[in-house]
Amino acid sequence: MDNVNELSSSLSFASSNLSNGSSSNHASASASSPPAPSIEHYLSLSKLSDNLERLLLDPEFDYSDAEIVVEGNTVGVNRCILASRSQFFQELFRKGSDDSNKEGKPRYLMSELVPNGGVGYEAFEVFLNYLYTGKLNPSRREVSTCVDDGCPHDACGPAINYVVELMYASSTFQMKELVQLVQRRLSNFVEKALIEDVIPILIAAFHCQLSQLLSHCIQRIARSDLDNMAIGKEFPHEVSNDIKSLRLKSHENDESSMMEIELIEDKRIRRIHKALDSDDVELVGLLLKESDITLDDAYALHYAVAYCDPKVVKEVLSLGEANLNLRNSRGHTVLHVAARRKLPAVLVPLLDRGASALETTSDGQTPVAICRRLTRPKDFLENTKQGQESNKDRLCIELLEREMRRNSISGNVSIISEVIPDDLHVRLDYLENRVAFARLLFPAEAKLAMEMADAHSTSVYTGLAASRGSSGNLREVDLNETPSGRTKRLQIRMQALIKTVKMGRRFFPNCSEVLDKFLDDEMDMADFILDKGTPEEQRIKRMRFLELKDDVQKAFCKDMAENNRSVLSASSSSSSSPKDGVNHKVRRRC
Repeated sequence: MDNVNELSSSLSFASSNLSNGSSSNHASASASSPPAPSIEHYLSLSKLSDNLERLLLDPEFDYSDAEIVVEGNTVGVNRCILASRSQFFQELFRKGSDDSNKEGKPRYLMSELVPNGGVGYEAFEVFLNYLYTGKLNPSRREVSTCVDDGCPHDACGPAINYVVELMYASSTFQMKELVQLVQRRLSNFVEKALIEDVIPILIAAFHCQLSQLLSHCIQRIARSDLDNMAIGKEFPHEVSNDIKSLRLKSHENDESSMMEIELIEDKRIRRIHKALDSDDVELVGLLLKESDITLDDAYALHYAVAYCDPKVVKEVLSLGEANLNLRNSRGHTVLHVAARRKLPAVLVPLLDRGASALETTSDGQTPVAICRRLTRPKDFLENTKQGQESNKDRLCIELLEREMRRNSISGNVSIISEVIPDDLHVRLDYLENRVAFARLLFPAEAKLAMEMADAHSTSVYTGLAASRGSSGNLREVDLNETPSGRTKRLQIRMQALIKTVKMGRRFFPNCSEVLDKFLDDEMDMADFILDKGTPEEQRIKRMRFLELKDDVQKAFCKDMAENNRSVLSASSSSSSSPKDGVNHKVRRRC
């Protein structure tokens, strides 16, 4: 074990010297320095490094005796190498894992090994390669760059987050030489990055006990325009106190700055924020009534968008008193704040109520630019198959880009009155089948449209389920319900469905176009079940289903083309055969 430790340390040393060129030759000129290693020494260490790397990269050399699970991926490791290189792993393996007595290899969860910060799969791969070979590989672009083509990627969110992950791994697993290297990288980010992106660096410095880096971050944030409310919310108590103390010292002769600090720390505003933290919008309303503070005075919507559940955001909007394009002390609208959070369920109600997607920050960033600077290519390209849920990162960018392109005339649902007679049950059948197919073909988009229309609060959808004989048929009669009560209930249900369709038309026009065409051709949804009917009828249905798949594919690719995502054009195609009728998922890559 000691020999392996010496060899691994030598590998790291050799890698460092090789990167410094001939500096070791100059050092050897000093009488107090040891002789420079010979070229044969370098070559033997390089060969050993390459051989050890094969244990990680070549499946034929998989002699791992333990597993570490990272982001759902199982990574095989050799305990003797990890233990010889890291005191942390030496102690960990000596204790054993919780399932060490079970059959198979001991298994460890990264989330439990690094409780104070996340370590992604790609960052752990690079760290593990360093343990085995002493070489620090470059980061993968899909996890260390953003999807903004105009970004130099020298201080964007993904670039910073990747190095932060590497720091958590290096510090937790006690690789001091790597900690020093990564700390220098993070320190270089501090002055270049947006102030919001300095926050994860400060948090990592705090948990990893990097006093020099922590002090650098505190100084940068104290000089910034990040408001005291955010400082108190984002940072540990002792850190936020240090930042506020520095600000007080620098502004002790500046009365206007003192007044601003006092306003932010106003007890009435803090009570409103605490009520929002408790998801108690009713209390927020009461606090507003008993004081002269307004939602805008407290920047309550900004606060809710940044820190609260999407349901709370909608409830704050329902108070009807907030200015959706109000700028906070940093010049950010609520949509700028929401873009950093990247939650479609927060973005859509703001857009629906009139928040402008064209507003820019003081440095010229629109909400969609902010969102792009925070999104990794890996996340943007994930789950692009038709019929599977779109990932939230992609969906947020698409929503904001579509809203920027949208003309002043909102989509309407006039097609409904054109293609169906004025009968309540028929209208409901049409609407529910339309939403049912939207949920099948575009699940994430349909779910979001339903949530924004409060459609989930109405009775359970029937749609295709009713055609299969499931419970909840529109024509079933509840003997305890009066005719007027039943009509009122169905009308409320229909309004929620109409609003869902309207939301879909506004935010997902190409998806809606596919559904329009399909439902125009296939009005009898009860017959559109592939495993029913004669063999000839089933064959015709399957042909129609394949046509539908093509239409869905075209709409999906049209969305991608409109958003200038040529990177998707090289993706491979994949789709499934319609074995189980319309329940089968049908999205494939463009």
